Amino acid sequence: MSLNATPSSERIHIGIFGRRNAGKSSLINALTGQNLAIVSDFRGTTTDPVYKAMELLPLGPVMIIDTPGIDDEGELGKMRIQKAYQVLNKTDVAILVVDAVIGLSAEDAALLSHIQNKNIPLVLVFNKSDSISELQQHELIKNLTVSYLFVSAQTKHNINELKELLTTLIPEEKPKELVGDLLKPLDTVVLVTPIDNAAPKGRLILPQQQVLRNILDNNGIAVVVQENQLAAALEKLKEPPRLIITDSQAFEYVAKIADPAIPLTSFSILFARYKGSLANAVAGIKALNSIQDGDKILISEGCTHHRQCNDIGTVKMPGWIRNYTGKKPEFVFTSGTEFPVDLSPYKMIVHCGGCMLNEREMLYRYKCAADQNIPMTNYGILIAHMHGILQRSIAPLPDIACLL
Repeated sequence: MSLNATPSSERIHIGIFGRRNAGKSSLINALTGQNLAIVSDFRGTTTDPVYKAMELLPLGPVMIIDTPGIDDEGELGKMRIQKAYQVLNKTDVAILVVDAVIGLSAEDAALLSHIQNKNIPLVLVFNKSDSISELQQHELIKNLTVSYLFVSAQTKHNINELKELLTTLIPEEKPKELVGDLLKPLDTVVLVTPIDNAAPKGRLILPQQQVLRNILDNNGIAVVVQENQLAAALEKLKEPPRLIITDSQAFEYVAKIADPAIPLTSFSILFARYKGSLANAVAGIKALNSIQDGDKILISEGCTHHRQCNDIGTVKMPGWIRNYTGKKPEFVFTSGTEFPVDLSPYKMIVHCGGCMLNEREMLYRYKCAADQNIPMTNYGILIAHMHGILQRSIAPLPDIACLL
């Protein structure tokens, strides 16, 4: 994906589910007009979820997810089925592909019920419909209460109609703002973006890119500096900025330099707000005060990247927590799509801002934690709390500041 492409977290996630050889991969190729997925008569060709970012008109930027068959067999097959079900946690709209010749199976019915319980928009696609009669089609849809369509991935029958149907299943929502709703036109925002060994070569990290763009989209003025340039930048401004947004790692340094009257927050906190999980993250911070020696703390990141020698998740965060609590907890680390189903071993969870995860998956992770009574917080919230500036860091967010 190019640097200017829509981030995966901002794309509509379309999950394609069904039994082996129902034609999931063939349907993807028909939908996209490209040979993106491997098609074979051999059952179980797709062994892991495969993500394909693309433009799909009239929907726009989407992430299509091809999943393993839900009728796979053996111990390895059970793991593949679990992977397929886990994809639902990030699916905005689901397509359940059924072989029209065979009809709805027990596995299909179970998954259909699971999708409905999660309130995920769904279309039931009867593939290979060119191989059955109209009478057989009528029998297949008896008592159905979900959206359905008869298609043929091979002949492209009703493929355009499927695209149109998908657009009606995705609810229209008011566009959310990362920071634009806090600004007036021509407000100045200072972005503190450290350029260290962990910074990607030649570009800003995704949260910084997205916040910068959101400021510009709302006619704000963005001033981007490294932390050691902040004092000079503030002196050159004729008026104090409307807001300072910093990388969480520089929170303590920035808070000492910036006048307390200047609103201050972090990229991580803004993303927790953007993903709808900030209230839970603020509530979860209280668990830090009861950490004891040997308690397990899960530190989870939504992306996978090369770990640097002073990595924030695996090095800095554990060090800060040990220093703050005076205890020696045990740390467990996950990244990318890995997130434990059983969270009971952990005293608390610390998650990154989740810029690489869509809102549905972030809310799923927080719900998993809440259901198991495990407090879960966010990098930015945790760092601000440990440096004694949590109240200040959420004060610019009127919808959340009342929680403290």
